[in-house]
Parts: sequence; C-alpha cells; structure tokens
Amino acid sequence: MQISNVRRRSRIGVKAAALTGVLVVATLGLAGPSAAQSEELEPDEIDHSPNIEHVTNIPRQGVNANALHSDIAFWGDLAIQGTFDGINFYDIEEPEEISLVSQLFCPGGQGDPSVSPDGTLVFMSVDAARSDDSCESSPDSATDPTAWEGVRIIDISDVNNPEQIAAVRTDCGSHTHTLVPDDSGEVLYLYVSSYGPSPAFPNCQPPHDSISIIEVPLDDPASASVIAKPNLFPDGGAPGTAGCHDITVFPELDLAAGACMGEGVLLDISDPADPYVITTVRDANFAFWHSATFSNDASRVIFTDELGGGLGATCNEAIGPERGADAIFDIVGEGDDRELVFRSYFKIARHQQNTENCVAHNGSIIPVKGRDIMVQSWYQGGVSVWEFTDPDNPVELAYFERGPATEFFLGGSWSAYWYNGLIYSSDILKGLDVLRITGTQGIPSANRVKQHYFNAQTQYSLSEGWN
Repeated sequence: MQISNVRRRSRIGVKAAALTGVLVVATLGLAGPSAAQSEELEPDEIDHSPNIEHVTNIPRQGVNANALHSDIAFWGDLAIQGTFDGINFYDIEEPEEISLVSQLFCPGGQGDPSVSPDGTLVFMSVDAARSDDSCESSPDSATDPTAWEGVRIIDISDVNNPEQIAAVRTDCGSHTHTLVPDDSGEVLYLYVSSYGPSPAFPNCQPPHDSISIIEVPLDDPASASVIAKPNLFPDGGAPGTAGCHDITVFPELDLAAGACMGEGVLLDISDPADPYVITTVRDANFAFWHSATFSNDASRVIFTDELGGGLGATCNEAIGPERGADAIFDIVGEGDDRELVFRSYFKIARHQQNTENCVAHNGSIIPVKGRDIMVQSWYQGGVSVWEFTDPDNPVELAYFERGPATEFFLGGSWSAYWYNGLIYSSDILKGLDVLRITGTQGIPSANRVKQHYFNAQTQYSLSEGWN
C-alpha cells in the first residue's frame, strides 16, 4: 500500500488504456481459484442476508425496455431512473405498488440524472457522440467536429409529458454531473465530469485537466451555458488523470470531493463558480478513482476504485481485498491546510463467480444516528450495507444479490441509495429493486429521516425529521 498526498492552492488514447485494463482484470479474474462463497448461486437466483427484505422489483419496460439502466435521483414520491436510452419516471408513494408515470426516449450514453430542488427540472448527462442535441439524434463519431455531447435540460413540471428545453455542449461530453446550489436561489450550477481526450477528437482535446461549469438561471433555464472550465490539475496531475469521473459536493461546508481517474481531490466550493483544489491523494492500489461519498458529518470521505471499468470479475481471491475496493479517508486540518488521511479499505468478502462483473460502485449514506453506515452497489456483487464507524475495521451488515446474469455480459446493481426508509437499487438488467432493512440496530433512527429530494452527488447532513 502506498498513499501519498499532494496539497495545492492553485485555482483552478485514455479510453483505450481503460479498455486494456478491463481485459487484464477480466483475465486475472478468470485465472483465479473458484469463488470462495458459501454456495454457488444459479443464474438470476436471489440471495440476501436475513435482515434484508426484497419489497418489489419493477422490470425494464416500455420505450426503455432494452436499455441498460443506470443512476437514480428522487423528488418527493418520484423516482427518476436514468438509462442508456432515456429516463423512467416512477411513482414510489406506495413502495409495494410502484407504478411507471412516464418515460422519455432520448439516447446518449449512460444518462445519469439529477433533479432541481423544486422538482421542475431534470438534468441528464450525455457522454456518447450524437448527430445533434435533440432526442431524435443518431449515433455519431467523436471525430466529427459537429457531433454533440453534454447535458440535456428537461422540463418535468408536467411529469406526464417531460420535454427537453435546452442542451449544453461540454468538452468531452458529460459522463456524470453534480448539481451545486447557489445561496441566492436564483441559479443552479452543474459541475460536469468527463474524460477520455484524444488528439483525434475536436471537442475533447488533451490534456483535459478541467471540468466544465454550467450555470442554469432558474427564471430562464433554457439559457443555461458553460461559464467556466477550471483547470484542477495545472501540473498535469497523476499519471492517467485526464479529467474527473465524479464529484460530490457538501454545500453546508463549501466542500467537494472528486474522484479523478488517477487521484482523489478535495475542493473548496465557497464560490461555486470558481472552485479550487485544497489537496489531492493517490493510492497505488487504485486503478481508477470512480466516486466519492462523505460521511454524514463530512469528517470522512469514501473513495471507490472501479478496477476493470465495471466489466471485470474482481470480487475474488485472485484480486484480493484491497483492489476494486473502497478506501476510507479522514479529513483532517482546517481551511486550505486540510488533508486526506487514509484509514482502511472495504471490499465485500462474498466472492463472486468468475463470470460476474463486480467492483465498488455507487452508494449513499444511511443516516443512522451516531454511526457511519453506507449502502452501495457492487454490480453483480449486489447491494451491500456496511459500517465504517470504526474506520480501521469496516464490516458488512447486510446484502442482497442475484446469481450470474444470462442475458448480457454484464449486469447487477448500478446504483443503490437510501431514500426515506428504503433502499432503491437500479439494476442494469432487472430494472428497479426496492429493499427494506429489518432487525438491524439503529435503523429506526434512519427511518425517521425524511428528504424532499435526493441527488447522490449533492450531499447534506441528514437528521431526524424533514431535511
């Protein structure tokens, strides 16, 4: 294990290499010993710990029935699920009887969504070159200077009839984005994370050490535009860094954590239109810094390593417990002297079969009073509920998973989030799973925490009552 910190106060063929890493990891997984799990699950067979209840499953359907399903956002009783072909809108008021409200067919990559605090706008990331910015566009090549990638802005004031009202082009498209509120309440900012530059891509030129910041005027969201492209790595960053994959903000403390391919970063966002890097951290065990999640008081941050790009079988003895894992860091110090101090790794010990893509992926905090607990997706490793109250000895508390997928070469839980007493898991092939934790100490305190809306990359300190 090698951890290094780099502190700065500066303001502020990758895709091919990533694919090569995927193939290497997949080979390592296949070459390893048999999965060391208590039993081999049959294809699609469900297994879960005694303290997890499978409430319901909503299969893929309608115009997005054949699309891989991805991330989720929430507003009130509405679940907003991204897919590679568009967005699904579900009524989740009755968890046992969830119903599809409407769908938007609008292809463009994985389609990660976020929702505005008033529930009238949805923002959708597009990271696949399209012939134009409309929902009727066709696939294009990133070598075409007229091709479009970026962020779609969708009006859902009538959720039965969602309508794209604007589209903002961004450098290298938008793999993910982060909604950042402004104190004035008059605008929203979107931090756009993207990567994969190439000299052959006119709209995605190397070195691409920046993010794009979109300003969305709430009285005229159709006029949204890119207002800044802060360079987070003026010295080039770590080897392999060429943009960020995810940024999570904690607005109450004017703080953000970024997972930026070759390193993790801590950002000051006191001026949301002009963020700057406080400190960075690198880890020799990390292949691809993928996402970041703060503890409920933002004294710690969890970074994930998406070893193999989500395609590899990395949850096995051959890969081991410190690669394709989570890394727990304490945030120590004050102001621009803050640093990230490594504590330990967490990885599910439930070894998966060598046909199953499995690695640390998207999750959120479960706001249990006095404890640090997280729910997280692990692709075909399923959904894990784990605790890091003792950051040196994290432990899994509960899980839900299926046996190997048969209809495609990858599958499993893309995102798993806690929202108003339940876990919602967006499954790549199976649609939407709803889970309930039972018989676990402290969970009733989390059940008393209610949220009006939820975007995974816009994090707040949650307490009992409405937040």
